[in-house]
Amino acid sequence: MSPRFHSLKVIDVKRETPDAVSIAFELPENLKEDYSYIPGQYLTLKADINGEDVRRSYSICSGKGEDIRVAVKKIDDGIFSQYANDDITVGMNMDIMTPMGRFYLPENGTGEARTYVGFAAGSGITPIMSIIKEVMQREPESQFFLFYGNRTSQTIIFKEQLDDLKDQYLGRLSVYHILSREEQELSLLNGRLDEEKVEAFLTSILPAGDIDHAFLCGPGEMIEEARIALEKTGLDKECIHNELFTPADGSASHEAHEAKDAKAVDHKAKVDMIVDGARYSLDLEPGETIIDAALKADIEAPFSCKGGMCCTCRAKVLEGEVDMAINYSLEPWEVEANFVLTCQSRPKTDKVVVDFDVM
Repeated sequence: MSPRFHSLKVIDVKRETPDAVSIAFELPENLKEDYSYIPGQYLTLKADINGEDVRRSYSICSGKGEDIRVAVKKIDDGIFSQYANDDITVGMNMDIMTPMGRFYLPENGTGEARTYVGFAAGSGITPIMSIIKEVMQREPESQFFLFYGNRTSQTIIFKEQLDDLKDQYLGRLSVYHILSREEQELSLLNGRLDEEKVEAFLTSILPAGDIDHAFLCGPGEMIEEARIALEKTGLDKECIHNELFTPADGSASHEAHEAKDAKAVDHKAKVDMIVDGARYSLDLEPGETIIDAALKADIEAPFSCKGGMCCTCRAKVLEGEVDMAINYSLEPWEVEANFVLTCQSRPKTDKVVVDFDVM
């Protein structure tokens, strides 16, 4: 079944920094299984803001055994982030989609000692926070090194929680704060978390050969530079996991990109889509994406960011061909298996059939 929304009650809103809040939701007994998650996954929140259906994905920052919680950092011109920081209150109900995402901790069935490293910037700490808690609780022999970039100490989300976790798990959790607009005594901790900085950390603090898995989360530029630095050391690409919060090319985060193939924009097409077992037939206008056509027809197909990053709108093409303008989240094997991001996909053939239910 495709992911779906349920109305959940807000039970806590905590001011984490001057421009970020965390929000916890109550899970009724009959929905606890639906919202069971793997640390690192995200929730999609939906709200009617000034008459517009606005959806955004936010990573789960809680650990197992805690109330399910996300953190939202206010950004300039961020419709939902401003709403979350200013208008969400305890007691109100919100439409929350069941958890999704593939940025999570690989299974460690043997319980062997592992060394993990996380590179995060700003609100990129949220999924890594959940992963850290899982490692500390479930892998007593494993270590985690966190390199976390922010502008100043006042903008560090979860600073107190990280300090408490570091004290609780002495020798297993190491946290390094890198500040770009506040001087620290150790020069290595000043500036941006870029390729040069990551290389320095992998030389002086954590030898790359000791790393089993690396987690990168935050702006696209930071992720790309950290990935390059890690790959230079010889760390297997399969061991480098990333979650984009903004595209690396600076493009809009919540808009469809231009089609790569002219066939996808100069003709009408018919699309059949399967959602929750039901089949719908739609006529698409030239240049229209599959998800936009579904929205226009009031079909509850899953989507969130509409920018090709979150993977919520993933579906499998069963018939025909599409032009997928951009892909930030599908794995290579998924693309080979004809999975697409429908928010970025336009038909190239006269008829296309897509199935949102295939996992």
